[in-house]
Amino acid sequence: MIELVSAERCTGCNICVSVCPTNVFDAAPKGVAGGLPAIARGQDCQTCFMCELYCPEDALYVAPEADQPVLVDEPTLVRAGLMGGYRAAIGWTRDTAARRRIDSTFRLIKGF
Repeated sequence: MIELVSAERCTGCNICVSVCPTNVFDAAPKGVAGGLPAIARGQDCQTCFMCELYCPEDALYVAPEADQPVLVDEPTLVRAGLMGGYRAAIGWTRDTAARRRIDSTFRLIKGF
């Protein structure tokens, strides 16, 4: 279940909003510095990891085994390497050419 949108890492690009198949997020307000997408319908999260996978800033954390919200501590998640951990686990890192192509294509299609 989606647990965290990092205020320090998130740029408000709203890619997570676009890729979420169950409409969990409300978009970050346009033109508002520091605006973040809101986890508006967390109970609808199906733990598909699409938001975490596509986030270009590793600003999201999806708890892999949670069916109820859990308390998370961002500094602990960062130290453990869990911010963007799903993408790293499947080998789709920021340095992967395929990742860069998909990110740039997605941004073109969605107008980000």
